[in-house]
Amino acid sequence: MIRVIIAEDHHLVRQGIRALIEKAPDIEVIAEAADGQEAVERCEQLQPDVLVVDIVMPRLNGLQTIERLRVNKVSARPIILSMHSDEAMVRQALTLGAKGYVLKQAVAEELLLAIRAAMRGEVYLSPAISSILIEAALQGRGVGEPVNAFEQLSLREREVLQLLAEGYTNGEVAKTLFLSEKTIEKHRAALMEKLNVRNLAGLVKVAIKHGLISLNE
Repeated sequence: MIRVIIAEDHHLVRQGIRALIEKAPDIEVIAEAADGQEAVERCEQLQPDVLVVDIVMPRLNGLQTIERLRVNKVSARPIILSMHSDEAMVRQALTLGAKGYVLKQAVAEELLLAIRAAMRGEVYLSPAISSILIEAALQGRGVGEPVNAFEQLSLREREVLQLLAEGYTNGEVAKTLFLSEKTIEKHRAALMEKLNVRNLAGLVKVAIKHGLISLNE
């Protein structure tokens, strides 16, 4: 039996994913998480075979969640289930170790195929995602090659960017990440320089563009 954890911040969507997965006789859902930090904690506690994770989530997004699992040496195989299909996001996910990338608008059975493939140590991509990577290869870009300044941000910088974009103050970000407010101020200044933006509104635009936050709440 393949043991799966679902990480998705929208309750109804999460329940729909669970209902789909539980129709399969060889797969069981052992837990759910409503944000990335909770997903990391659940995976550390329960050691699932597969983590199905959305990209846009509070606290830690899907990409940050995958990277945190890798850093913490948690063996769960991550599969991205997302509505976002831009090349940069797909490349980041695969570079960080995702074992699958399935679009939410894809045929439902694709998720089950991805879970089974991940369990076999393979990588499953929705056909639309494969087409994106093929096009990138034809243009001479490798999977691990950064295509913009955002991809070169560290995990900590992405965490700070997401929390600031979600409306947290410097002080609140500092408390959330157990850092000093002065350190957050330095991260904020570095983010503006690296991303070539002048204010918080610019940071928010970058966060939305790269799927750290969503306007569709």
